[in-house]
Amino acid sequence: MELSCKVDYACIALLELALRHKQGKPTSVSEIAISQRIPIRYLDQVMAMLRRAGIIKSQRGAKGGYHLAREPWQIKLTDVVIALDGEASQEQKDSTLLTAEKSAVIDMWETAKVASFDILHKHTLEDLLRKCEEKRQSDVMFYI
Repeated sequence: MELSCKVDYACIALLELALRHKQGKPTSVSEIAISQRIPIRYLDQVMAMLRRAGIIKSQRGAKGGYHLAREPWQIKLTDVVIALDGEASQEQKDSTLLTAEKSAVIDMWETAKVASFDILHKHTLEDLLRKCEEKRQSDVMFYI
């Protein structure tokens, strides 16, 4: 299962929002775009999709921006994938052109997609936050 660039950007933006979630202040798209080096016009579209899916909420005004609609532990990674890429679609099988070999390959890819989706369903934004913190900790260099 290959995740789209939209899903990557969404997860990065959600991590930014999750880091600031306890502060209760909204974060602007431009803040996220600058800190994460994401094209702002593309991020605007991603954020709109996340808002429509109910994953984030927007706040208008001079001090407006976005914030999480739920706690990080309540946002499953599959919620993000579905919001941006839609449900996993089944490949249409034309039985007149389908050989045993082609059918076996299609079945194997479908099994892999289901397994990937199951793994993402078991993990939340909070798990991703924890992983991010582990990465930051391991990148710390101590000099003598």
